[in-house]
Amino acid sequence: MTIERIVRIVAGFFILLSLGLAHATGQADLSQVSWMWFTAFVGLNLFQSGFTNLCPLVTILKKLGFKEASAAGAN
Repeated sequence: MTIERIVRIVAGFFILLSLGLAHATGQADLSQVSWMWFTAFVGLNLFQSGFTNLCPLVTILKKLGFKEASAAGAN
C-alpha cells in the first residue's frame, strides 16, 4: 500500500469521524437533507478509494486529457 492510499484512507476516516461526532453531540443533524451529506460523500469516496484505488474524479480527469504524475518524478 502506498503513502497516497494511506493518506486517502485516513483523510476519509477523519471526515466521517468528525461528521459522526458532530451528529452524536447534536451539532449536525444528519437525519435531515443538508450539505453535510455532500461532506459524507466526499469522506466515503476518499475512504473507499484508499482501498480500491478507484476515484471518480481521477477517471473524469483522465478522460479530459490530464496526465498522472510519473513515478520517476515523485519523491
